[in-house]
Amino acid sequence: MPNLAVFIEQRDGVLKKVAWQMISEARRIADANGGEVWGVFLGQDASTATAEAGKYGADKVFAASGDALSTYNSEAWSTALAGFCKINNPDILMIGSTAMGKDLGPKVAAKLECACVSDAVGLKFDGGFEIRRPIFAGKCFTDVVPKTAISVVGIRPNAFVLEEKGGAATAAETFDPGLDGIDLKAVVEKFETSGGGKVELTDAEIIVSGGRGIKGPENYQLIEKLAETLGAAAGASRAVVDAGWVDYSHQVGQTGKTVGPNLYIACGISGAIQHLAGMSSSKCIVAINKDANAPIFKVADYGIVADLFDVLPALTDEVGKIRS
Repeated sequence: MPNLAVFIEQRDGVLKKVAWQMISEARRIADANGGEVWGVFLGQDASTATAEAGKYGADKVFAASGDALSTYNSEAWSTALAGFCKINNPDILMIGSTAMGKDLGPKVAAKLECACVSDAVGLKFDGGFEIRRPIFAGKCFTDVVPKTAISVVGIRPNAFVLEEKGGAATAAETFDPGLDGIDLKAVVEKFETSGGGKVELTDAEIIVSGGRGIKGPENYQLIEKLAETLGAAAGASRAVVDAGWVDYSHQVGQTGKTVGPNLYIACGISGAIQHLAGMSSSKCIVAINKDANAPIFKVADYGIVADLFDVLPALTDEVGKIRS
């Protein structure tokens, strides 16, 4: 009977949706095999996290707070999570493969001297965990079976279906993060963010991305308008970012952000393997390109062979009419 722990990520009090996706999947595994689902929260005021975690299937939420946990610090937070695991011995610790999670997960695993599997998109339990993750730039998948008593697994956002269970976790149980007497080697003074108010790429259920086919930075507004109309995030290929047309924070691909939305609309993107590596796990891919032989059409569920400058304004208008 596995006990599954899920790290509930928050930034400035905003809870990440990937935590509820992981708890939903953990609940399905626990229902089939026994065991419990635990949420782990670091930071101030765990009440909202506890209520949400219970709604998606957590049996308990464990929380730790303190000055060192008020803002993200990888040394402090990895120490706290490793301390939680040493006290409670979960069989698996799931952490979202976000910017924070990719930094935090390996450090927790190193402190626990246990297996660490990154960017997973599937999870099964049959006497032990089997974890599926993409390899070779997303062209293949491998199933990994950890051999350590606990394993730390990074889960790609949107890999699991979100499902409310209607339950309620008990009030958060506090635990000692083990930070007394620790002299932190670095202290976070402040965070500077970009794209305030916009949908984050890794969290988005719909993404509209533009490639070299938009021809210039002045035309990226076509991508942004459609994204805004759909309530989506605006992305870009590496070529667009390298050209300086948009900020790196928009880049999707092997050297950018890895995403897995329900809908990915690729506009003027040829489909280089580096880009496909970052978005091939999308549930539905729509490609708009005037080159009928573009590689993007090989992975697309729907293809539109046409000039994006004709398609995007018309598509934006029609979506606007439907949504209004």
